[in-house]
Amino acid sequence: VQLQASGGGLVQAGGSLRLSCKASGRTYSRNMMAWFRQVPGKEREFVAGVSWGGADTSYAESVRGRFTISRDNAKNMVYLQMDSLKPEDTAVYYCARGRTPVITTRKELYDSWGQGTQVTVSS
Repeated sequence: VQLQASGGGLVQAGGSLRLSCKASGRTYSRNMMAWFRQVPGKEREFVAGVSWGGADTSYAESVRGRFTISRDNAKNMVYLQMDSLKPEDTAVYYCARGRTPVITTRKELYDSWGQGTQVTVSS
């Protein structure tokens, strides 16, 4: 499966962005999906995940209450709505497909990664 992330950009603190991830190739509807982010010199970190059916979600503590992950299996899309953005949210954001239906934060359990989209939040 190929994943294509989009929607990043430059936004002021307090603003919003919506990231999108399009999956193509083999169906991904039975896999959990997630967003990770990475800044230079740091490990890629889990941001949010959604189960294959969409009923279960999980968030990093740093984004809980501000970000919302969702998916549309009919369109092979996963989204990350980011509100109340902070400068510390600045990073390259990656969508990823998990190997299992349930949410995991472990990077080694993801088998497909998108190319990343830059999010920059100015103060």
